[in-house]
Amino acid sequence: MYTLDRRVATALLVAGALFMEILDATVITTALPIIARDFNVPAAHLSVGVSSYLVAVTIFIPISGYVADRFGARRIFMLAISLFVIASVLCAVSYDVLTFTASRVLQGIGGALMVPVGRLVVLRDLPKERLVNAIAIITWPALGAPLLGPVIGGWIATHWGWPWIFLMNVPLGIIALIASAYLLENYKGDPTRFDWTGFLLCGAGFGVLMAGLEMLSSLQGNWVLPVALIGSGIALLTLAVIYMLQAPFPLLTFSALKSRTFRLTITGGSIVRIALSSTPFLIPLMLQLGFGYSAVEAGALLLWLFAGNLAIKPATTWLMNTFGFKHLLIVNGVAIAAGFFWLGQLDADTPYWFLALVLFISGINRSIHLTVLNTINFADIPNHQMRDANTLSAVLMQMNRGLGITAGALSLALASFLLGGSNAEPVSAHFQLAMNFMGVLALLSIIDSITLPRNAGQTILKKQKA
Repeated sequence: MYTLDRRVATALLVAGALFMEILDATVITTALPIIARDFNVPAAHLSVGVSSYLVAVTIFIPISGYVADRFGARRIFMLAISLFVIASVLCAVSYDVLTFTASRVLQGIGGALMVPVGRLVVLRDLPKERLVNAIAIITWPALGAPLLGPVIGGWIATHWGWPWIFLMNVPLGIIALIASAYLLENYKGDPTRFDWTGFLLCGAGFGVLMAGLEMLSSLQGNWVLPVALIGSGIALLTLAVIYMLQAPFPLLTFSALKSRTFRLTITGGSIVRIALSSTPFLIPLMLQLGFGYSAVEAGALLLWLFAGNLAIKPATTWLMNTFGFKHLLIVNGVAIAAGFFWLGQLDADTPYWFLALVLFISGINRSIHLTVLNTINFADIPNHQMRDANTLSAVLMQMNRGLGITAGALSLALASFLLGGSNAEPVSAHFQLAMNFMGVLALLSIIDSITLPRNAGQTILKKQKA
């Protein structure tokens, strides 16, 4: 059994691993123009380097719970870290888009096994009264890493060269391996028969869907093939859901969706996460390609987004207790949409201080919303359903992040098409329209929050007041 101090240390270890995994999803965003020059491709087309990583994470997350139960949580966690570090080295020595994308896929597989297993170690048998504290520890990487990633990536790519963005994972991985050997127990569960049919259907469906969306966002060739791939991906995912609802040992179970609060984080929560996940891709490119900032300057500006995240963090629990989940989700959802529309009004002549202010306020809204969604996520889930709910939630959250990057690239391509652009690098007006598209998407998420009961999630908030 874990003591209180060991639980905290384990949660911090998992948070560190989560930080490293999410950081690598966004660390290359400010470095994309530099990497694109080396690979001789347009920067916007390198979104595949970001999304391929997230696709691999999404596809292989469902297998994490099974292999952890069968071979032990510590063993799989350490194997995942090792694979992640090896793939990072392969990314650093890549010489074109194909080798880079393949290395990112391998890195994503390591991340897919690493983070959900770590989260499961933290959440397993955790008393409900300690849920908010544990979630708070493992949530901060999801808030900070997407914002620090572009800052770190821009600085390293400019001063050291972009391969060092990935080589920095080597010492971090070694530290994580040592901590894992000391802190984690090799807990084994009672693995059921693995649903290989569901795994293949889900993996193929999401992979084909993302491939179609990526092709569509790059506007290469005609639209027949990408539309066909998108349709095929949706069909495969639909078939996967139908199959898993009837399978005796399904890859994913959907019983947690009976909880209204959990269902909110899957429906409206997914919509707003997709919009928010587009920003680590869109904003650095907007600052560099649209406004003429360097990679370092763009990264420094994004620190204001991170500052907004940190500034509001201590007050988030008070806000949830004072206003409740429903009101906070509605008001803050409107604020997020307004932030996107605000970004859509900026251009190269916007003063630096005003850019910083907009990003700071956007960071505040981002932090509040993600913390609320992550807190309400498991509020009404009993402990015996935690593993299945955790797996489903992790898969969909990673899917949202992948779709967010692709949605950002797709909105940029659509803006270029509507404004009479071409495959050349986008300009300021293209980014402005793309931001407006993301604002509309964020606004749609409020529909689900409006239907939420007034007392939704009050049980867990009352425990925090006591």
